[in-house]
Amino acid sequence: MSLPTQSKKPHANPLLPVAAAAVVVCALSAAALTTAQAQGVATEQQLQTVTITGAVTNTAQRATLDPNLPSTTASKTGQELREQQNIFNPEDALKNLPNTVIRKRYSGDRNALIGGRSFSTAQAPRGLVFMDGYLISNFLGGFDAPRWNMVAPEEMQRIDVLYGPFSAIYPGNSIGTTVAITTSRPKRFEGSVRVAGQSQTFGEYGRSDTYNNAQASALLGTRWDNGTWAKLMLNRQDSTSQPQQWLTINANNAGVFTPPSGTATVTPVTGVLYDTAPTGQKRAVLGANAGAVDHTVQTTAKLTAGYDFGDSLAVEGFVAAWRNDTLTRNDSFLRDNAGNPVWSGRVSNNGNVFQIAANAFAPFTRNERHLQGGVTVKTRYKTGWNASLVASQYRIQGDIQRTASNPDPVAANGGTGIAVARDGTGFKTFEVQGSYTPTPTATPGDWAGGQHAFTFGLHANEYSLKQATSSLPDWRSSAGTTTQFVGGDTRLLAAYVQDAWMFAPDWRLTSGLRLERWRSYNGTQRFTPGPVQDYADKTITATSPKLSLSWDGLQDTTLRVSFGKGTRFATVSELFQGTQSGNSIVVNDPNLRPEVSTALELFAERRFTSGAVRVSVFQDDVRDTIFRQTNLAVFPNITNTQNIDRVRTRGIELAADWQDLGVKGLSIDGNIAFNRPVIVRNDNNPGTVGKVWLRIPAVRGAATVTYKATPAWTVSGTYRASGRQYNELTNSDINPNVYGGLSSLRQLDLRVLWKPLTGTEVAFGIDNATDYRAYQSHPFPGRTLFGEVRYAF
Repeated sequence: MSLPTQSKKPHANPLLPVAAAAVVVCALSAAALTTAQAQGVATEQQLQTVTITGAVTNTAQRATLDPNLPSTTASKTGQELREQQNIFNPEDALKNLPNTVIRKRYSGDRNALIGGRSFSTAQAPRGLVFMDGYLISNFLGGFDAPRWNMVAPEEMQRIDVLYGPFSAIYPGNSIGTTVAITTSRPKRFEGSVRVAGQSQTFGEYGRSDTYNNAQASALLGTRWDNGTWAKLMLNRQDSTSQPQQWLTINANNAGVFTPPSGTATVTPVTGVLYDTAPTGQKRAVLGANAGAVDHTVQTTAKLTAGYDFGDSLAVEGFVAAWRNDTLTRNDSFLRDNAGNPVWSGRVSNNGNVFQIAANAFAPFTRNERHLQGGVTVKTRYKTGWNASLVASQYRIQGDIQRTASNPDPVAANGGTGIAVARDGTGFKTFEVQGSYTPTPTATPGDWAGGQHAFTFGLHANEYSLKQATSSLPDWRSSAGTTTQFVGGDTRLLAAYVQDAWMFAPDWRLTSGLRLERWRSYNGTQRFTPGPVQDYADKTITATSPKLSLSWDGLQDTTLRVSFGKGTRFATVSELFQGTQSGNSIVVNDPNLRPEVSTALELFAERRFTSGAVRVSVFQDDVRDTIFRQTNLAVFPNITNTQNIDRVRTRGIELAADWQDLGVKGLSIDGNIAFNRPVIVRNDNNPGTVGKVWLRIPAVRGAATVTYKATPAWTVSGTYRASGRQYNELTNSDINPNVYGGLSSLRQLDLRVLWKPLTGTEVAFGIDNATDYRAYQSHPFPGRTLFGEVRYAF
């Protein structure tokens, strides 16, 4: 049977609605920005009470960011998120923000990675994520996403996104995007419970099924008169993904499938489907494989507590535990002459002969137990000197993935397999910071005569990788013989200083310097039997200057030019995690050079009574880009890690929003970005010079319309779109709208929020209402129904 490439009806440019919305909003001078004050967040920064601007509904929920931050920012409050979006997992809050993408393949995905204006979701270490100032970014594995599970959706008070390496307060990982999530703190005895569900019917390659997800969570907190407070968060979700990958075999450029060598018995089969691969070759599709359908049950428990010594000193900390239990399954399309499923061996169809490895349709399980804890001590004077100390630790208590050597029917009864364990892997962070906030003038807007606002500090982090691969006589048990061990450590020590100097009326010069010393050590690879490779220790120092000049000389207008240099060092996985396990081979490089970003940004913002609009023009020039690419067209899949000499991205972003758009309660929030990422130099592969860099679309944007009909009813809709992308350095993937490709995206999400009683919220929604099929190698979800009930007291 032959299956043609998926066809779609012709459409107009999918980005036109977004562009039109952004232009209209900009022309109307977009949404009201209000002034508010809030307390600072920490781990890579610990800042004090600040005043910033942003489109908000509740000014008491304002951000925790430096008032002199020389970076473009985007923000959403918890109330806005509940009114506008169907949020099943915390990372959903980011998907409509300017020039930002989340590679969330399905609910419960542990690989929900961030992409930004000049980096892709395959470059995860360029995305920093903090929860109340504690780092939850996970740089321990190549596809380890931020540990979003440490946050429950309903405890998110607000989320802020920072773009680029323009502040000395942040480490080199900030050369991409920095996300600060602020969670709620109890003001009295209070709490909430929430139940949410999703359901999608997903079909691909002639197979269709329904996949359901459920989540329940609870918050309980209190604050005592003596200044002590505590909050308990519990969250549990049970999710099943749509198929994520299929076993495919490409023909050669002449359209011929190369037959396997040897004289093994050949079984005639039906069910082979044929389509066109992203690179243009004819392709055979044999079934959903490699643990294609992922059933995951995840549980989080987090206790946060603190004590306020009056208004000037506070101590707080948290401890959290996350557990994940995963079971996967596969689906062979092949049937023999008797109609029985065929899972392995040599098969023939329509004159083509294919060899199916015994483990091609092998299932796997994964059991994870992670712990994180942290403590913060800080002073909170509104002006003058302040100090803070923040420390945190993340530790993988247990993480074992067991993969069978045989396909599903055989594996169900046991048999050999392999196990990959990362017990003991983890990271630590430490930050001590001081800051000085000048006393404001008696009359707002008056010039105080050369005032300075200082921030300085010391930062340290350590990452440790321990990964053992074992051969199992029964893949379902944990006992086995170790066949490979990889491991290593990195340590970063940094000192930084930043000064915001108001040297003239309406003028501010923000300058900073970050000095870093990075070391890798204990790197090793051991095979049993086989070679032992111990890597030499390595030390690198880096200097990252920052400079920004802003002017507020026009009423409600800010103009700013910013320069920043940032250095992103290689992670323990990029250096040492060279492995072969199951269906994948990873090739590491212990001699990777750090990425060095030199970034420029021109920023303009205009604020009005009912709205605001901002424009950012940027360039990010990165030397020695660290790049991991996986070749899904071969079996096993091979991932290579390497440096690309120079990649430059130029672009422009427009963002605006408008309140009470002609009708009371009607608002619109729109953004659009135009990006041009180009490979400028690549000595390892000169043929890629001039090609478009990977996984960054030329255009992407989102537009959200919200109508608050009454205090009890809110209706919203979001149209989100992006252009096509490339997944090959040579840009040879010419057929992107299929499995394995990086397609364009156009998605319409709908939501209705009803508040029938005080403290009660009922929401219904549809994500991807038009069931548009989009891919980022793996397929994104189809049309998904959403329901949610929340009660707070």
